Amino acid sequence: MEEKSFGNMIAALRKAKGWTQLELAEKMGITDKAVSKWERDLSYPDIGSLPRLAEILGVSVEELMNLRKEPEAGGKKASDIISVIFRAVALAMGVAAAVLSVLGELETESGLTMLGIGLGCLAVYTFTDKSDKE
Repeated sequence: MEEKSFGNMIAALRKAKGWTQLELAEKMGITDKAVSKWERDLSYPDIGSLPRLAEILGVSVEELMNLRKEPEAGGKKASDIISVIFRAVALAMGVAAAVLSVLGELETESGLTMLGIGLGCLAVYTFTDKSDKE
C-alpha cells in the first residue's frame, strides 16, 4: 500500500472538489505557488492555517494530517486471522473424522462430508495464501 504524503493528500482533496490550485489559493488567501509547493511537499502550510485548510477541503484536521491510526506492523491482519481459521477448521474436521471412525461412531457419508469440508478449507487457505504473496 502506497503511503500518502501531506502534499498528495491536499492535491487529492482539492481535485475531488474540482478546484484548481489557484481556486484553493484564493479561498485560503495565499498564492497558487504556495499551494503548488504544498502539493509537491516542498513546503507546508503554517500550523495556524491547518484548521482553515481542513474546513475548506471538507475534512477534519486529523484526516488532513493523515493521523488515523494504522495497525501496528506486528498486529494481526484480518486475512491472517481468516487463514488461521481455515486451517483450524480443516484440522478439526480431519481429527473429528479420525476419532469418530476409530470409535465406530462415523457413517461413511458423514465422514466424507467432514473430510470434504476440511479439504475445501485447505484449498481456500492455499489459494488465498498464494494470492496474498503475489
